[in-house]
Amino acid sequence: MNKYLLAVLMILLAATPSLAKVKVVTTLPWIGSIAKEIGRDNIEITTLIKPMQDPHFAEARPSMILAARKADILMYNGLELEIGYLPRIIESSNNPGIQPGRTGNLDCSQFITPMEKPSSFDRSMGDVHPLGNPHYHFSPKNILRVAEGMANALSGIDSGNADFYRSNLQLFKDRLAEKQRQWSSMPLKGKKYISYHKLFEYLAQENGFQILGYIEPKPGIPPSAGHIEEMIALIKKAKPNAIIATYVAGKKEAASLSLKTGARSVVLPHDVGATETAKDWFSLMDEVLKGLE
Repeated sequence: MNKYLLAVLMILLAATPSLAKVKVVTTLPWIGSIAKEIGRDNIEITTLIKPMQDPHFAEARPSMILAARKADILMYNGLELEIGYLPRIIESSNNPGIQPGRTGNLDCSQFITPMEKPSSFDRSMGDVHPLGNPHYHFSPKNILRVAEGMANALSGIDSGNADFYRSNLQLFKDRLAEKQRQWSSMPLKGKKYISYHKLFEYLAQENGFQILGYIEPKPGIPPSAGHIEEMIALIKKAKPNAIIATYVAGKKEAASLSLKTGARSVVLPHDVGATETAKDWFSLMDEVLKGLE
């Protein structure tokens, strides 16, 4: 092969989009899980928050800023769940492609309709999210819309592989439809629960169960002795099917209430990777729904 042909070949290889993976940075594990379903081997994912971290209390770290600096696209939950750390990461990254309004900045909440958006709020109400409840990842309907948004976003950034992303989206839709047939057979309608945090409202709405009260008197505020006594009285009167906590919030309080009232305590994963079996979004939902059942 002469030098001219070798040079042309090297230029063509360097220009081939499929050789370079799209660098995707996600804030939460469930977002990374959905992105992997759509992007598969064409993307390289870095997730900022670890599975056993409480995302409400995360802080920006130098490693997060470095990851954002290299990102082709940043995918995040939105509804101000990441308000305590993400704005600093985006600003400090000096990456123009992931700034608000750019194609590399994907707020996943733009594809869903938020619940519990307050008409007014102030700090006396606790850690209230003014844009609505941010924990929409337990809603299959919402996740389908998010997956569609991700496929479109990846197709825009990596247009040469748009058909690949759309094909993976269809596979995701087919798998979700099959899982929803399984989940719909679980007898959750009409059941009643006490929860530590306002985490499962979207799931309750779609599955017909009730959350009667919360161990947190206000979001993000630990319960006082007086509030615990009120919860004991409510549990004894309403006789809920279970008291729900997660591995990062409320385990001790739920166990204590269970001992004092006889109500069953259930600890559920809050995100992908919080348990060994919650390996992706589908298995996370399997484990949560089975625990509630």
